[in-house]
Amino acid sequence: MKDEPRAHPFRDSTEDVRTARQVPDTPQTRAPAYRLAFTDTEFLTREDLRPVRLQLELLKPQLMLDEAGIVSTIVMFGGARIPDPAHRDLARTPALAELSRYYDEARRFARLMTERSLATGGQDGVIVTGGGPGVMEAGNRGAADAGGQSIGLNIVLPHEQAPNAYVTPDLSFNFHYFAIRKMHFLMRASAICIFPGGFGTLDEMFESLTLIQTERMKPVPFLLFGRAWWERIVNWQALAEAGVIADRDLALFRFVETAEEAVAAIDGWGDPG
Repeated sequence: MKDEPRAHPFRDSTEDVRTARQVPDTPQTRAPAYRLAFTDTEFLTREDLRPVRLQLELLKPQLMLDEAGIVSTIVMFGGARIPDPAHRDLARTPALAELSRYYDEARRFARLMTERSLATGGQDGVIVTGGGPGVMEAGNRGAADAGGQSIGLNIVLPHEQAPNAYVTPDLSFNFHYFAIRKMHFLMRASAICIFPGGFGTLDEMFESLTLIQTERMKPVPFLLFGRAWWERIVNWQALAEAGVIADRDLALFRFVETAEEAVAAIDGWGDPG
């Protein structure tokens, strides 16, 4: 983060961090109680400190994205297991091989939106993904293809997890709390695009739709790639016919098939029909 000029006369906390490393080694200075509270990892990870950790996890990406000048984002959700069609092992998983075309669509869509973003200064419509493999990688890769920056919001998982190689390093974040991560996905969202995926994608899709449906979030273009996929996974019409959602809720999203169709849908979102 950038250091801003301090308006107060107090000693800089970073100076004390450096000074504290140079104190004499004694039983007293080695004791956990002597550590500066904000440098004490064991203290910060105590159960009682959860509210502080929640605040820090919200604040760090917020400040860094502000400093990077990011005004608005294009959110891309989709399956981590959907591979690049060029992947050699596709023949082993025919179902995923069929879905691999969405990797290409996600990559092309991200490139088109990033080219548009760069034409207006590169601060609006910046691609944001979960920063992992599959559709997420395709989104960050498409932004890189266009020569633009993109954001990755990774999360610590029990199995090995690392950001993909196409996320802009200074915009690559790691989270402990799913809830805070999802807030950051949506706080700057000017459009939300959902590609086929599993539990995580479904969770992100339905939470986003719920926020819009309940007017906890302003409506934005909301695109589902692959009508056949989504109508097989979710019986949208049955939800409306049962009365558990309103007919008008079916207008909160649209189906698209290609990157070009998605761009046109975003441009014409407010148009009737």
